Amino acid sequence: MAGLNMVMNDEAFKLVEAELQKLIEQVNGKVIFLVDKNGQMIASAGQTKGIDTTALASLTAGNIAATAGMAQLLGEKEFSILFHEGEKDNIHIALVGTRIILVTIFDSRSALGIVRLRVKKAVDSLGPIFEDIFKKSEKDKNSKQTSKSPFAEITEDDIEKLFG
Repeated sequence: MAGLNMVMNDEAFKLVEAELQKLIEQVNGKVIFLVDKNGQMIASAGQTKGIDTTALASLTAGNIAATAGMAQLLGEKEFSILFHEGEKDNIHIALVGTRIILVTIFDSRSALGIVRLRVKKAVDSLGPIFEDIFKKSEKDKNSKQTSKSPFAEITEDDIEKLFG
């Protein structure tokens, strides 16, 4: 997927980690992940021991992609929330903006309504953080492309003088 390049500085990463830590405490969750739509893990909170986080991140991104296809078939833009209920654990998946996926794994100690409410508030907090990260990454990318171009210093006047 094009356009998902991002560089997160330490300050932004700490903000993201703080939001995840706050959310896991509020929902009494087991694990929370942030994944990009390419399936790359961005950050996590909680007990990740015993969980193949790489596989989970990839499968989550695939799940979101498959659901987006179903949404298109039904004439919807997207389904921004997914929920999977298991015997012991449940997974709540929500989109943060258009590029980031928030995965919350919880058990019977939490109620789905509380998880949905707290995840919505976390999405509202994380959205502006990631918008800022993507804006800065795009700005850095553009400035590097401009400065790396071998033709960046050549103007139309230079070309006219040479050939004109």
